[in-house]
Amino acid sequence: MLRRFFVLLTGVLILSLAHPLPITNSSHPDPESVARNVLQQVELSRRRALSAQQQCLTGNPIDDCWRCSSTAWRDDRQRLADCAIGFGRDAYGGKGGRIYVITDSSDNDAVNPTQGTLRHAAIQDDPLWIVFAADMTIRLSEELLVNSFKTLDGRGANVHISGGACITLQYVSNIIIHNIHIHDCVSAGNANVRSSPTHTGFRTRSDGDGISIFGGRKIWIDHCSLSNCADGLIDAIMGSTGITISNNYFSRHNEVMLLGHSDDYLPDSGMQVTIAFNLFGDKLIQRMPRCRLGYFHIVNNDFTEWEMYAIGGSGNPTINSQGNRYIAPSDPNAKEVTKRVDTVDENWGGWNWRTEGDIMVNGAFFVPSGEGLEAIYSKASSVSPKSAALVEQLTVNAGVLGASRLSYHPCPLLSLTIFLLPRSPAMVAGVEGEEGWAFRTSF
Repeated sequence: MLRRFFVLLTGVLILSLAHPLPITNSSHPDPESVARNVLQQVELSRRRALSAQQQCLTGNPIDDCWRCSSTAWRDDRQRLADCAIGFGRDAYGGKGGRIYVITDSSDNDAVNPTQGTLRHAAIQDDPLWIVFAADMTIRLSEELLVNSFKTLDGRGANVHISGGACITLQYVSNIIIHNIHIHDCVSAGNANVRSSPTHTGFRTRSDGDGISIFGGRKIWIDHCSLSNCADGLIDAIMGSTGITISNNYFSRHNEVMLLGHSDDYLPDSGMQVTIAFNLFGDKLIQRMPRCRLGYFHIVNNDFTEWEMYAIGGSGNPTINSQGNRYIAPSDPNAKEVTKRVDTVDENWGGWNWRTEGDIMVNGAFFVPSGEGLEAIYSKASSVSPKSAALVEQLTVNAGVLGASRLSYHPCPLLSLTIFLLPRSPAMVAGVEGEEGWAFRTSF
């Protein structure tokens, strides 16, 4: 990220963009109301799931929105664009545009991409809803520069972007990335890459992120499985905002998620990100996420493993942690969920870090900070976060739908959750019973 920032100062990257967006303050003026709305939607979906006879209802408001529609998703793919929550809820992707079907998995020419390839679709100026004709693995020769108003929709196929460069969202808006495996991404660059039908620019070396968001806004990343990339799995910097990261499965990685460029890059103070219903799984080390300056709502996620810490930050970010489950590693020196990165104790006492409704397992502990929290959060008192004992129900389908996951600590976690808060037989069946697993794999 730092290398790309210094090049930006010279103007090289500005020239390489087809339609650079101005860095404007597009943040929500009342982030607390957005956080409350997420809680309200979870509560509404939970009540519907308990009272309705539809087996597809899980209580996850995103999935219930499009999976339980009266019209089959294959016949109405673009309904997905109406289902986002949180700060990325206005990310409409390619809604209203035509369907573009990817038929060719090759990426042989980053300047003159072949029609039918993912690169050819991604760079178009018009809104597009991009789908895949068959299972495929795409090895990108250079960064995939996705133009504004695009949806990458992997439903109905087993799609992997791996083994090469990966996805860059630079000064674009209205992007949805859904149901795609993104892994083993590597650095690329020092090459010309097309960013639109009418523009090609020189790209310096990339960092090797799975998804790099650079000055982007209205971004929604949902139901992807991300692992083992050269740098971050998802990084958002340089004034990016209006982002929701939901229903994803993260595994086998060191620095999972960086949100914010540097402590003194003031445009990142407007960064607003919702992180909801994700499963942080096998062999993760740190940065789930690592935040700077902005507002971060971390709600109903399952943190099943870390080696150093789960949530870190510097530069006085606001961290609102609600209804998550944090399962500490066995290492007695790594029990703390939180880490104030490169900051002495006397400097972070006023930072607004709050935990509400979280469950701490195996000695995990969250160190809150800041004064006046009761006043700030009193507005949310009528809608409390869902108990973390329901996290398994909300995250049972995290990651690419229908895909197997390498590990999920099946026995200890389930027994502990039942001990903390017994659930009805129907709810337990939705998580661990035969019916629940059949639903997860019958997508």
